Amino acid sequence: MTAPKTAPDYVPNPSYTQADWDEVSDNPDLTDDELARMRPGPEGLPDAMAAAFKSRGGRPRSETKRVPVSLRIDPDVLDAFKATGAGWQTRMNDALAEAAKKLTPA
Repeated sequence: MTAPKTAPDYVPNPSYTQADWDEVSDNPDLTDDELARMRPGPEGLPDAMAAAFKSRGGRPRSETKRVPVSLRIDPDVLDAFKATGAGWQTRMNDALAEAAKKLTPA
């Protein structure tokens, strides 16, 4: 199966001709030398740009992986943590970690 050449909902506008597109295009034609130097993917990009594409962004990986659990807690406790906004799970984990320190003998 071959991929479609246009977007699924694309409807060509009969008012525009190829000459119209050529007239408004500000992209110069590529030379044979430029075409020969083209490379797919990051190897054809400047180093800084290639590094940016390789970077996944987001939060750095934690040294210790968290374990998913199923936990039954009172609805008012859950509501109190959720009311603090985004990051409530992390704050709940911090509160539990602090309580665990108090339970562990020094």
